[in-house]
Amino acid sequence: MTVLNARIFLLTALILGLFVLAATADLHLPNNHIGYAPKQPIAFSHRLHAGELGVNCLYCHYAARKSKTAGIPPLSICMNCHKTVSTGFDQQSAENIAAKKEEREPKKLISPEIAKIYRALGLDEQGIADPALEPSPVAWLRVHNLPDFVAFDHRVHVAKEIACQSCHGPVQSMDRLQQFSDLSMGWCVECHRKSEASLNLFGKEKSIGGKPAHSTASIDCAVCHY
Repeated sequence: MTVLNARIFLLTALILGLFVLAATADLHLPNNHIGYAPKQPIAFSHRLHAGELGVNCLYCHYAARKSKTAGIPPLSICMNCHKTVSTGFDQQSAENIAAKKEEREPKKLISPEIAKIYRALGLDEQGIADPALEPSPVAWLRVHNLPDFVAFDHRVHVAKEIACQSCHGPVQSMDRLQQFSDLSMGWCVECHRKSEASLNLFGKEKSIGGKPAHSTASIDCAVCHY
């Protein structure tokens, strides 16, 4: 094998190796955090709540209707259900059956994750405020994070009935929330080019002669970088 052929062989092997490495190592471009799924202090399952139970995203993330940010739901939202529902249906049913056989009152069972909600609110196992327990905020880890120079507005998108899954992916199938889209400028611009909208910079309908002026969503820099 000549020196030239050897070099070509090594270069080809190197290129093929890089392709294999990229395919198996799930490499990303800088600032591309697709798949980021940090372990949260409370294991909230979107698959259970949004998927199996069919809880509407906006029930918990109600701020998305009126605010630029969807916000983290306060624990009081959790307690609307979990003041009564404190463990899985099967576990509580088994306890109720056992209590009936033993001719006693059933115990209120609390799952380990729901117990964390109670503790964060300073509540005892019955859901009653305990002076000995000091409330403390839950240190949730943010999954979707845009640069400070990007002005994304949830309320405009919610008003136009853009499905949450369009940006956040199939959250109804995620036990642990993860970033689904790369949230890059190119990705946003491509969506704007394909989407029909009739909004000006302030989220209000454009109009010509008093009638809505429909056009593709703006790709003007000032829309997202004002």
